[in-house]
Amino acid sequence: MSSNRPLKENQKKWIAGTGIFLFIVLSILVCWFAGRPLIQFAGDPERFRTWVDSQGIWASILFMGMIILQIVVAVIPGEPLEIVAGYAFGAVEGTLLCLIGAFVGRVLVFLLVRRFGTRAVEVFFPLDKLQSLKFLQNQQRLFFWVFFLFFLPGTPKDVLCYIVGLTQLPLRSWLLISAIAPIPSIVTSTIGGDALGMGNYGFAVIVFIITLAISGLGLLAYRSICRMRERKEL
Repeated sequence: MSSNRPLKENQKKWIAGTGIFLFIVLSILVCWFAGRPLIQFAGDPERFRTWVDSQGIWASILFMGMIILQIVVAVIPGEPLEIVAGYAFGAVEGTLLCLIGAFVGRVLVFLLVRRFGTRAVEVFFPLDKLQSLKFLQNQQRLFFWVFFLFFLPGTPKDVLCYIVGLTQLPLRSWLLISAIAPIPSIVTSTIGGDALGMGNYGFAVIVFIITLAISGLGLLAYRSICRMRERKEL
């Protein structure tokens, strides 16, 4: 993993604050253009979706912008946006928008970390987090572990985006992982959001309960893997 001169505390706060400010501004725009109609049409999802369609490409661009910024800022959870995508755009289109936005955001983070090294990571995360993922220095199984951690539901994928940029993983491998591995976790969220939009609340609850259970197991597995691999490194 590469290393660079660490950022000063005020620099980290400024960069993180700017990212969060941009996310808030974009969120306000989306709430203004989509949130108000969402409330107005809450009892008529089809009418709301018709309204989204009437906005043309701008509704999709604004939403993908939020996904990209959420990935870059990293401390902002992405699951609520995925549920909203399913509600507003439907399961298929919502999934595609989330996948495209997340793909662009993760590639951007990867390139930023490759350019600025640990300085890009420490803006949002303490560097001691890297210690629990030292096994990603193993070049022989690096692709396997990165793909597995992004495929596994419940893992802190936004944190991992930054850490992967510090490894020797080739860009072409990262492009493949970013495009394929996150699909299951995104699909479950957008399907649940779509069910809410269709008024199928029972099915939505079932989807969210199953997703929560799988994510919980995935998080436990992730922590166990980190502890196990850390012990092997000692």
